[in-house]
Amino acid sequence: MCGRFALTATPEEVRRLFGFTDLLNFPPRDDIRPTEPIGVVALVQGERRFLLVRWGFVPGWVKDPREFSLLINARAETAIDKPSFRGAMRHGRCLVPANGFYEWRSEGAGPKRPFFVAPPDGRLVAFAGLTETWAGADGSEVDTAAILTVPANDLVAPIHDRMPAVIPLEHFADWLDTAHVDAKAAAKLLVPAPNELFVAEPLATAAQRRAAARPKPAEKPRSAAGATAPKRRNDGQMDLF
Repeated sequence: MCGRFALTATPEEVRRLFGFTDLLNFPPRDDIRPTEPIGVVALVQGERRFLLVRWGFVPGWVKDPREFSLLINARAETAIDKPSFRGAMRHGRCLVPANGFYEWRSEGAGPKRPFFVAPPDGRLVAFAGLTETWAGADGSEVDTAAILTVPANDLVAPIHDRMPAVIPLEHFADWLDTAHVDAKAAAKLLVPAPNELFVAEPLATAAQRRAAARPKPAEKPRSAAGATAPKRRNDGQMDLF
């Protein structure tokens, strides 16, 4: 399962790895949750594009999304046959940029313990995703997505029995190319990630490490009298997410 994840890379890092030309400006997000907008990369008229979609997949045949269960994940083993996902496996495959994901481990009668699972060097990864546009009777449209999951590898298994499917860089093109790579061939890419790709840390430890790794802000300029210069209002900040 994948119910929370993080994308803390800069827009330029995301653009460089995923190979699209869109110019982006978005803030880092440590805790991305279901129903929120997420960034995905998909082929649009043969070109890779960065799109914002709702995390919560709604098949096109649904009449009223308010009466439909929230689908944030799709099981890789059954997505190709499930009525909810089989169309998207053929025509709506995408990549979900991420720096890591969260899972909770049951520990007896006490509260579950949260872990952050991420590459030890902070690199970006690509989760396999599915997108579909739901169209309402009134002409409204909502772009939606789900993240595909696979059985957990040996690292994640002690925490949870599922994990996001990760598409390696060398298979980005195959996963995205729905015109030339059919669903059965694409499904073969959905396997547990190598154990060495991730480390799993208790959430507090992971947060401390990430905070220590962030560059310290530059010292604020001071006036001749030694007072801190007033902050400038940032009216042009872009709230993409």
